[in-house]
Amino acid sequence: MPTIALINGHAFAAGLMLSMFHDYRIMNPQRGFVCLNEVDFGALLKAPMTSIFREKVPAPTYRALVLEGKRFTGKDALDGGIVDALGGLDAALELIRDKKIMEKGQSGVYGMLKIEMYRETWGYLSDEGFAVEDKKEKALLHKDDEEKDKLNLKKVSRL
Repeated sequence: MPTIALINGHAFAAGLMLSMFHDYRIMNPQRGFVCLNEVDFGALLKAPMTSIFREKVPAPTYRALVLEGKRFTGKDALDGGIVDALGGLDAALELIRDKKIMEKGQSGVYGMLKIEMYRETWGYLSDEGFAVEDKKEKALLHKDDEEKDKLNLKKVSRL
């Protein structure tokens, strides 16, 4: 069935991710920010966590979210393609009416169309897809740790 996230205040990290899994997002234009601030406190974004952004927002917005931890106001989020409209419950009801959303889920194919649209994300969320990505991530982290150890050994040997 079609879903709409009504963002009435801050939506950071997992809150923003959850809203991205909805078909439409409406944000309060007067208060709140949306943000992926993992870069600011050194947390990794796993493939299943970030792929939905890659599939739903333009590349410059994705970069600003992931690599800059940019805080988007309602207007910025609308301009960046993160949300579909600004407002509250009235805006959500208007979107439902204008896009005839109540009728869309009745054909029985809505869910399958969403799976196909967001194939990459659905693949990551399967048990098999998650295991593959988790193994890749662990290998990259191990390699990164080895590189850091090599650099530290070079620094020590210079002393």
